[in-house]
Amino acid sequence: MTNAGTWTDLAYFFRTWLSDPLRVAAVAPSGKALARIMTSEIRPNTGPVLELGPGTGVFTRALLEKGVKESDLTLIEFGSEFRGILEKRFPQSRVLLMDAAELAQNGIFEGKPVSAVVSGLPLLSMPAQKVTDILSGAFHYLQSDGAFYQFTYGPRCPVPQRILDRLELKATHIGRAVCNLPPAAVYRITRH
Repeated sequence: MTNAGTWTDLAYFFRTWLSDPLRVAAVAPSGKALARIMTSEIRPNTGPVLELGPGTGVFTRALLEKGVKESDLTLIEFGSEFRGILEKRFPQSRVLLMDAAELAQNGIFEGKPVSAVVSGLPLLSMPAQKVTDILSGAFHYLQSDGAFYQFTYGPRCPVPQRILDRLELKATHIGRAVCNLPPAAVYRITRH
């Protein structure tokens, strides 16, 4: 992406944040350093990847750079303002306009075909029940050895331990992007 494209994304993201700060929760798209950490464990042969809250597609681009096939990407975006951008930039991916908390009820896949979930969702600004629904829905489609990758601007995993325990999940800190605005930590969430 060109510098002009980066500035356009920044301006667009900032305007969207101004209109609904709790839903977007960041004043700028995630940076390349954070995208590298978020996708560091994903390989070209990983298989289908589910991305939650792709926004302008920073993590999506990083997944493609890792060798994941565009046709193996399903992008779940709640903001209709981002949907058109995603469909234009990633025409071979499947872009679904929906609330990630309704993943399990929407039957978007048969069985458990997803090998990884990459989440750009602002979990810290969501109620506990919504976070539970998002994780339950994602793990409904995730292979038994699959992982859910989540970043946070906070000092610890954005999924409270009580939710992890209830869903029989564990979180492991896998890196920190200090150059991101703001700095962010990345966690891998897996089944016990």
